[in-house]
Amino acid sequence: MLLAIDCGNTNTVFSLWDGTQFVATWRTATEHQRTADQYYVWLSSLMALQKIEATVDAVIISSTVPRVVFNLRVLCNRYFDCRPLVVGKPECRLPVEVRVDAGTQVGPDRLVNTVAGHDLYGGDLIVVDFGTATTFDVVASDGAYVGGVIAPGVNLSMEALHMAAAALPHVDVTRPDTVVGRNTVACMQSGIFWGYVGLVGGICARIREERDRPMRVIGTGGLAPLFASGEDLFDAIEPELTMHGLRIIHDFNKDTP
Repeated sequence: MLLAIDCGNTNTVFSLWDGTQFVATWRTATEHQRTADQYYVWLSSLMALQKIEATVDAVIISSTVPRVVFNLRVLCNRYFDCRPLVVGKPECRLPVEVRVDAGTQVGPDRLVNTVAGHDLYGGDLIVVDFGTATTFDVVASDGAYVGGVIAPGVNLSMEALHMAAAALPHVDVTRPDTVVGRNTVACMQSGIFWGYVGLVGGICARIREERDRPMRVIGTGGLAPLFASGEDLFDAIEPELTMHGLRIIHDFNKDTP
């Protein structure tokens, strides 16, 4: 059974693939202090609760937090008796090209989303991922990653607003009933929601104009469905896009000599 691990700045997601489908997915806060032993106790307990008895014999990792990878490697070596495939490392081959400036390091999550998007929808895509940062990844007609845009994440922006302005409270991200708020919370929610709707729509329009071709927009990340309700921003929503990409990359490396 394949264990796919997506380690982001805020959360780490573990998913089990049985060869035909993902049978379980669990999420935990990303903490670089967490040891391999702690990961295993947590993971094995959840597997037992869901009565999953299959053995993990392969692992693939995508991590934007390098300090976490060491303990995840130890987890794989000590408890699963396997060497994990780590996206972004030289030994991990990708089924698509990466065409960016020489010396540029592209986040592994962005590469994984590119692979998944191309596998599901073909080329000429913009993948919008609502994570700790809001990223826009441009996928060429042949599936190559050709660059993108990085903007502050929604929750990061709200937290910064709350921290920098003593009089402003911390509010939930939601779609407001009206654009013009009649109280402080409603004003903040409108600014965040419609501000990011404008951000996504405006950046995608400029990317299409710059590349001079039609491009489909794929949304992913926890807040993608919420912002999809604002306007027709996305052609599709793929909540499990990253996990799909990890599986594709694992299979590509397994099948390629």
